Amino acid sequence: MLEDKDRIFTNLYGFGDWRLKGAIARGAWDNTKKLIDKGQEWIINEMKASGLRGRGGAGFPTGLKWSFMPKPDPARPSYLVVNADESEPGTCKDREIMRNDPQLLIEGCFIACFAMQAHACYIYIRGEYILEGQRLEAAIAEAYAAKLIGKNNLHGWPFDIYVHHGAGAYICGEETALLESLEGKKGMPRLKPPFPANMGLYGSPTTVNNVESIAVAPDILRRGAAWFASFGAKNNAGTKLFCISGHVNKPCNVEEAMSIPFRELIDRHCGGVRGGTDNLLAVIPGGSSVPLVPAHQIIDAAMDFDTLRDLKSGLGTAAVIVMDKSTDIVRAIARLSYFYKHESCGQCTPCREGTGWLWRVVSRMAEGRAQKREIDMLLEVTTQIEGHTICALGDAAAWPVQGLIRHFRPEIERRIDQYTANPHSEPVKDFGVAAE
Repeated sequence: MLEDKDRIFTNLYGFGDWRLKGAIARGAWDNTKKLIDKGQEWIINEMKASGLRGRGGAGFPTGLKWSFMPKPDPARPSYLVVNADESEPGTCKDREIMRNDPQLLIEGCFIACFAMQAHACYIYIRGEYILEGQRLEAAIAEAYAAKLIGKNNLHGWPFDIYVHHGAGAYICGEETALLESLEGKKGMPRLKPPFPANMGLYGSPTTVNNVESIAVAPDILRRGAAWFASFGAKNNAGTKLFCISGHVNKPCNVEEAMSIPFRELIDRHCGGVRGGTDNLLAVIPGGSSVPLVPAHQIIDAAMDFDTLRDLKSGLGTAAVIVMDKSTDIVRAIARLSYFYKHESCGQCTPCREGTGWLWRVVSRMAEGRAQKREIDMLLEVTTQIEGHTICALGDAAAWPVQGLIRHFRPEIERRIDQYTANPHSEPVKDFGVAAE
């Protein structure tokens, strides 16, 4: 278990003062100039040595990503863009950082910009996050007033920060769609290459990072890369915010060490699975876009990138959705399929046409109004969508369905047999409980 002295987000629950005075008392902005004076190479090397992997879902090494930024060019300014468009179903960690400890994010933006020789940062915040946006704007105003940021700040690196509200589109969580939206265009992903590090915001070099990835940077640099790397398994270093929801006794957000066993995470922080461990059916371990993992595989698994990848799932954003045996698992996945159908931007044909097709077929299977040969057809269609789109929304739509077929095929077949034995024209109204 992570000890309190090792927690980075010490005001995660908002019990303390979220303003600048409270943040400084908790250690924010402590001797930041000393970190800046060590130089950009030292900062990037420390971030690499810490083993921090991006907390937005992909798990790409953060220090390596920072090092991709080209050298400064007066004709093409560099930018940092923070992805605060937290729209993945089940994920609710970044909003707590912006609401209760915004100075951690602001200081992290300042240090990251210095490391990449950028003078401007844009925070793209989800449109529905009204309070979070207000808190963030107020915190930025306080940081400007205290001359911690701005053109002539105390640290000697000119730096400006701007907050931009989105309009509620899930697709704008994809980094290039986010950049398009930030430029005032329709939020549609760009073809890569060119990558944002070469041609990003306004055609200039840009790095896009998640809120949590940026907010942990100052603590890593103050306490040392070795301290952060001491948590978790190899290649899965550090602490992580887990968002645990669904059928547990006490749903919560909690900061824990990477690679904590699922059983310990749930029992220690959530009071266990509703109805006991034997009542666990399956878990979606990283937000709705990763495949589910059945109870017997997940219960003692380490919660990190590599372990969950080996289980053919992923840590994603660490949004742990717990489902007990009261869950109608087929209908739950059908509901996720509807979400991806609704949020597809329509740019790529496999995604535009395929997501609706997945939803319609899985919805029929939830009622049993299908044929068994359609299960393999459905699986084949997911492989035609996966990897055949500009962005990963196609993959995100395909993976939950693949996980359902991989682990719960007998349940789909049982429903088909049940319907075949008693066919009826009206759709079944009562599916049971999908999620509470």
